[in-house]
Amino acid sequence: MTLVEEVTLKSRGILDYAVALKDMQAFTSNRDDSTPDELWLLEHPPVYTLGQAARVPAVANGIALVQSDRGGEITYHGPGQAVLYTLVDLARRGIKVKAFVRLLEQSVIDLLDGRGERKAGAPGVYVGGAKVAALGIRVRRGRAYHGLALNVDMDLSPFADIDPCGYPGLAVTQTKALGFKESTTVLGKRLAAIFMKNLGDA
Repeated sequence: MTLVEEVTLKSRGILDYAVALKDMQAFTSNRDDSTPDELWLLEHPPVYTLGQAARVPAVANGIALVQSDRGGEITYHGPGQAVLYTLVDLARRGIKVKAFVRLLEQSVIDLLDGRGERKAGAPGVYVGGAKVAALGIRVRRGRAYHGLALNVDMDLSPFADIDPCGYPGLAVTQTKALGFKESTTVLGKRLAAIFMKNLGDA
């Protein structure tokens, strides 16, 4: 195995979004050409995160709003959602940003046994028009961070108080509703394994 192929998977449990963001920024700033890529698997306490294109919404349900540096609009994170942060040196691997986005989406589609689909102009993965996985990344000096959020077994009601990913009335779903019985931890680990395989094949 060459250094470029090495990926370290870290399970970080339940982690505050602001802490995770600060840690991702620090990791990306401090890494060098020999630093192995890392995947962080975790869940967040309830939080709305605002991408760089997002406007601050008028939400009165008590859930915190946190500004992020990823691309995209607003989304919701909460318990029962498998979050996979992909800290990958794209330049070293020779992977373009659009190809990396497709690789992330394909990993979810593979997890869902091919039932998921892409939607033109709306990154993420959908089943029957309902979004099951959100995607957002930031690339700095050729190195990506942020990643995927897969809805597994969570309270989806906070999505109704926002325009998810900037789309009013966008339906959301989760793997539990699609017949998957596995826990957030189990599906998160499976998603990480699929992503690592796809990354190695890229």
